[in-house]
Amino acid sequence: MTQSAQPLRKTLVKVDGLKKYFISKKGFSKKNDTIIKAVDNVSLQVFKGETLGIVGESGCGKSTMGKVLLQLQKPTAGTVHFQDQDITSLRSRKLKELRKEIQMIFQDPYGSLNQRMTVGSMLNEIIKTHHIVPRHKRSLFIKKLLVDVGLQPEHYWRYPHEFSGGQRQRISIARALAVQPKLIVCDEAVSALDVSVQAQILNLLQKLKREHGLTYLFISHDLSVVRHVSDRVAVMYLGQIIEMADKDSLFSTPLHPYTQALLSAIPNINEQDRERIVLQGDVPSPLNIPSGCRFHTRCPLATDVCRTKAPEYRQVTHNHFVACHQVN
Repeated sequence: MTQSAQPLRKTLVKVDGLKKYFISKKGFSKKNDTIIKAVDNVSLQVFKGETLGIVGESGCGKSTMGKVLLQLQKPTAGTVHFQDQDITSLRSRKLKELRKEIQMIFQDPYGSLNQRMTVGSMLNEIIKTHHIVPRHKRSLFIKKLLVDVGLQPEHYWRYPHEFSGGQRQRISIARALAVQPKLIVCDEAVSALDVSVQAQILNLLQKLKREHGLTYLFISHDLSVVRHVSDRVAVMYLGQIIEMADKDSLFSTPLHPYTQALLSAIPNINEQDRERIVLQGDVPSPLNIPSGCRFHTRCPLATDVCRTKAPEYRQVTHNHFVACHQVN
């Protein structure tokens, strides 16, 4: 079920029934192959100008969903509409045009940059490919872009290995910003950085969002970071969204037992007596997803219906959605 659109908010991205399965081969016979359901029947909307946070434990499918949204990986089923256009069936030329509209900031700012090219050369290649500005204006455009992300014009001539981790991530942000996109997918964009540098990068992203009218899909396992930057938050578990709400509602009144457990683990000096919810067992393998509610093997509230019947993803209160049998 896709959440109902809010009045006066334009939908930039609409995802319907998105699935991404991988085949795990065992031997030469297809009979022994198993299916990994990385993303399984996800539906959501991203509104123009907002930051939608996607949270969940490692392996829940949030990064895969981000890559499918960018068409870096093709979906097994379902559709992704960007500005009312179905982008899941685009061919190479149309897909190249889409790259100008949707960009990604990756987790590793070192591995995602070409170590053999200077910063200026990297950005110049992108601007040239997408015809952003005329040739004689590229150098000035790039140097201004570097200043916008907190670097210096002379960094134009340097190589990635000459920068710190935080500076390299600023280069990655400049690369994403160079084509003047409408949507940026931030895939664990600050998780590899020191805490003090994280704050600087998050503040930079907020500043650029205001100045350039950007929309973010912010993927992270860190709930404190997501709380700082997001307008709405979606919680994923084993390839599915199990709860979604605006930030204030989710953090003040989480409905799903999994969300409650995640939030109870956030350090908070003002709530020292808050009870920590410790989940039993490990996240089940996507090769062997439990029947019924996927969370029932770890849920302290699980009943017989949870073990046999998958809960419906439904609206509970205004703009608050959840998939749980125990929520009325």
